[in-house]
Amino acid sequence: MILYTFTQQNIQPINFKMEENFTRDEHLEQVNYTREVLKREYENCHFQTCNLSNVNLSGIVFLECSFGDCNFSSAELKNTAFRDCSFTSCKMIGLRFEECDPFLLSFSFKNCDLSYTSFFQLKIPKTSFKKCKMEQVEFTGANCSGADFSEADLLGSSFGNTNLEKADFRSACNFSIDPEQSHMANAKFSQEDLSGLLTKYKLKVY
Repeated sequence: MILYTFTQQNIQPINFKMEENFTRDEHLEQVNYTREVLKREYENCHFQTCNLSNVNLSGIVFLECSFGDCNFSSAELKNTAFRDCSFTSCKMIGLRFEECDPFLLSFSFKNCDLSYTSFFQLKIPKTSFKKCKMEQVEFTGANCSGADFSEADLLGSSFGNTNLEKADFRSACNFSIDPEQSHMANAKFSQEDLSGLLTKYKLKVY
């Protein structure tokens, strides 16, 4: 795109390059985005030990990006696009993922702190939450079919009218799910953790 500035002597073109708002194949380490300006789109980038806490990520597109040891806590996610992204050992407290752009939304989490986050009514089948701390997470109305909750701590998390078909809870802990209020066909549980399905009945499983 070319714009023009007008002076008394001549007309000078100003060139704006699309590349200024687009980053691809970059390794971004220890960047404090509370002070740095974010681009509008990132593709195949790796963010390592970056600070994005309380940052407004509205409208930004992350395509096939990975994040390691980053802090996202309380970031604004309105219309943020995460497409095939992965998060490892990230702090992600208090995020409202239902505000993200739902188009091709897909991500995975490993060893992250997702406490007090919300996936309300999101369609996130086959999402992996391996070894994550997930205290009081909101899953009401979400499609989590085929999700992997291996070694996840789900203390106080809410499941209601949630699609949990074929989800794997075999090594998860501290979950409480009412089978009468969620879709759970072929979901996987270990015998040791069946008590999480019987909380409403006040039964003790030994």
